[in-house]
Parts: sequence; structure tokens; C-alpha cells
Amino acid sequence: MNVLASLAAELAPLEFLPMNGRDLEAIMAIETRVYPFPWSQGNFADSMKAGYACWVAREGGQLLGYMVLMPSLDETHLLNISVAAERQGRGYGARLLRFAMEVSRVGGATSMLLEVRPSNARALALYKNYGFQVIGRRKGYYPATEGREDALVLRRDLGEVAA
Repeated sequence: MNVLASLAAELAPLEFLPMNGRDLEAIMAIETRVYPFPWSQGNFADSMKAGYACWVAREGGQLLGYMVLMPSLDETHLLNISVAAERQGRGYGARLLRFAMEVSRVGGATSMLLEVRPSNARALALYKNYGFQVIGRRKGYYPATEGREDALVLRRDLGEVAA
């Protein structure tokens, strides 16, 4: 991507809105395209029903990403964060992550926890760029084409959220 396209993507207005049932069809279209083992529509519906912080990101009215955050005392667990396949690599994931961290911080969380596949190099690079550190490993956490894949557990203090 050239520098101007990257800058335009960074400056384009994103609208962050609470997720609702009307979003589920668009969410599932993204989820099933970007993950070999996607969440079900019921997973998203249950997360909203449970009162988790569920957000969508829209640009020009089009849903391009979403996140599900589970607050727990002074920590937030980032359960799902996704960007539409055709929008990846343009800085939207970073913008979603910054928003997730700020929502969590404003909500009283002092840290964020997440799991990521060791094979997901792009996500690992993003998280490390934003100060997340590996604090553990969950054996056989994710389904995989052949057997199971471990998850790396990452954590970040939320103090001041900066790019």
C-alpha cells in the first residue's frame, strides 16, 4: 500500500457503535471469512446478552470490524477483535485495538488480557507494537486443521492509551 492510501485509511472517520442484533449478519459475513474456526452467531448474541462490551466499527455506514470485551473487576479480556478481510493491512485493526483499550480504561480496567494463536504473526506484531507482553501459554486452546493449537496469553497495563 502506498503512503497516501495508508494515511487516508488512518484519517478516515470511523464510527464506533454498540453492537446490536441487526449487526449479526454483517459480523458473521466477516467472521466466517477471516477465521477458519469462527465464532457462531450465538456466541455474539450471548456476549451481548451477558452485557459484555460489544462494539462495531463503521466507515461510511459499512461495518468493517468489531470487538467483544469482557470486563472483570479491574481487567478486561479481549475475546474477539476482527477486521473485514478486504480492509486488513490498512490500520483498522490498530484503530479498533486503541478504541478497545480506551473503552476498557474509561470503564475502570487497569489491564487487558487476550489470547492469540502463535501462528497469527500479523496479530502478534500488532499486539506487541501496542505494548502487550506474553505472560503465558494455554495448551491446545484453539481448534486447528490437525488437532489443536496453543494460545499465547498476552497482557498490557492500560494506564495512558497511546498510539
